[in-house]
Amino acid sequence: MSVVDHNAIDALPRISEAEVGDYLALLKPRVMSLVIFTALVGLVIAPGHVHPVLAFTAILCIAVGAGASGAMNMAYEADIDALMSRTANRPIPRGRITSGEAMAFGLILAFFSVLTLGILVNLLAGALLAFTIFFYVVVYTMWLKRWTAQNIVIGGAAGALPPVVAWAAATGSLSMEPLLLFLIIFFWTPPHFWALALFRSDDYARAGVPMLPVVAGPDATRLQILLYTIVLVAVAVSPWPLGYFDAVYGVTSLVLGAGMMWLAIEVYRYREGKQAQRATRRLFAFSILYLFALFATLLLEVVVRAVIPLIG
Repeated sequence: MSVVDHNAIDALPRISEAEVGDYLALLKPRVMSLVIFTALVGLVIAPGHVHPVLAFTAILCIAVGAGASGAMNMAYEADIDALMSRTANRPIPRGRITSGEAMAFGLILAFFSVLTLGILVNLLAGALLAFTIFFYVVVYTMWLKRWTAQNIVIGGAAGALPPVVAWAAATGSLSMEPLLLFLIIFFWTPPHFWALALFRSDDYARAGVPMLPVVAGPDATRLQILLYTIVLVAVAVSPWPLGYFDAVYGVTSLVLGAGMMWLAIEVYRYREGKQAQRATRRLFAFSILYLFALFATLLLEVVVRAVIPLIG
């Protein structure tokens, strides 16, 4: 008869084997880089002058808040991450970090990022960052992700908010320009993630995640990608005729929009075989370039306008 109490052994505190790299992976660095870039654009195009220290603080807090959201997302989705080839190598499925440790890490980062932004920059920005983290973790991760095929449509609002938070950090208020940036990212999200879901549909089906290709099928997804791309291109161009952004942005938006439309039409046309696979992968890759180039144009215009008086 064994005299060892295995329950007592299991209850003993464990020494974490996690390294710094594992905790950095929890922050979803690639997602964080997009958040930092779009937030930077929101901050830079905002009117008025922001002290460089406050600007750096704002971007740092938004980046840490995004990382906190990623850590809590991984903590809650550890079961489905383990079933998907795209996410099986994350720190929790590999046993490097427990879900509890990841959740605690995310909560601590979220608390200090919101508190710091609210106190050192302004309350509106802090409140918006708190809402963004809540929306991503509770509304998207805990509710929508496993419940509806519209998960990334509604949940995409969280990813669209960083430039709005940054604008609020710079001005202490909101206006039409950051809302236009929000709408561009919001309507960019469905074509981007549904293109990914088309060539990863087996992964999502295995994990029981109701992504649109799993629930409605690939043909319905291709139609939705095309329709959302039409709306995206129209929304992205609209700030030019409305007078919020100038002709350089408008022409760039038209050229990039033509590329998105062409690739979305190819995804709709090619439905089987290697051509269909190639079309979805090309749209997914180009959509990243599309968003980056669109926002980079706004950033470069501000930089050029600031440099020209200095040299001439």
